Amino acid sequence: MADSNGYGWAITKALADAGATITIGTWPPVLKIFEKSLKNGKFDEDSILSDGSVMKIDKVYPLDAVFDTPRDIPESVLTNKRYAGLEGYTISEVAKSVEKDYGKIDILVHSLANGPEVTKPLLETSRNGYLAASSASAYSFVSLVQHFGPLMNENSAAVSLTYIASERVIPGYGGGMSSAKAQLESDCKTLAWEAGRKYKMRVNTISAGPLKSRAASAIGSEAGKKTFIEYAIDYSMANAPLARDLDSDDVGASALFLLSPMAAAVTGLTMYVDNGLHAMGLAIDSKAMQMD
Repeated sequence: MADSNGYGWAITKALADAGATITIGTWPPVLKIFEKSLKNGKFDEDSILSDGSVMKIDKVYPLDAVFDTPRDIPESVLTNKRYAGLEGYTISEVAKSVEKDYGKIDILVHSLANGPEVTKPLLETSRNGYLAASSASAYSFVSLVQHFGPLMNENSAAVSLTYIASERVIPGYGGGMSSAKAQLESDCKTLAWEAGRKYKMRVNTISAGPLKSRAASAIGSEAGKKTFIEYAIDYSMANAPLARDLDSDDVGASALFLLSPMAAAVTGLTMYVDNGLHAMGLAIDSKAMQMD
């Protein structure tokens, strides 16, 4: 997590409002900026809980979820100045740090994705770009459950975030990201079985509708035209059963349910939080739908 305007922050806030102790993993290159923003109160306005208090983040860990162990880190990263002075940021190391600091935990949230070639159509995506998207956006969840599973209490829960591009064609969402989201949803089901039997934990994912977050806004478009996310939001407003803005808190509330005892029998689920857009088979704002 690197800012306060995405679904990850909304989930964090919903959990804090319910009394959870909050720890966050942040990508090392933006760690200093994130910590400085926290210290300077930049996120305070977005951190107000229902009782009027400001959400407390107990600890921030540097986390690069494309590396499972220290031996996976290439020399180019080890010598990168943006990683200077940092250590212990692989998934296995962060899991050990969390265990040392807190012992057992109850909740694991996977809110991260990256596709270096996301602006390229799949036909133009390189093998390296495709595999990078899968590694950062899908396998990272598998690795998190692998390494954090032994730390999870019985009846604990994990949740990840996916997108409808996993099962529908969304032009503009390229670079192998649609494939990565399909992998993530498939892995959610398998992890629900395996982690459920091994650790007695639940694993679900939320298919969230479009939100103009910092990450989504990075998916570009041609100069002078709308960004991908602006198109997606406008399309949803015109065609979803509920013609309303999707708020990050909508996803936060749904995640809170999935991560709470209220969902004790819910696992292996992809929950749609998209104003119902996933249910539509026709675009009602299409010219083909207009009466002569």
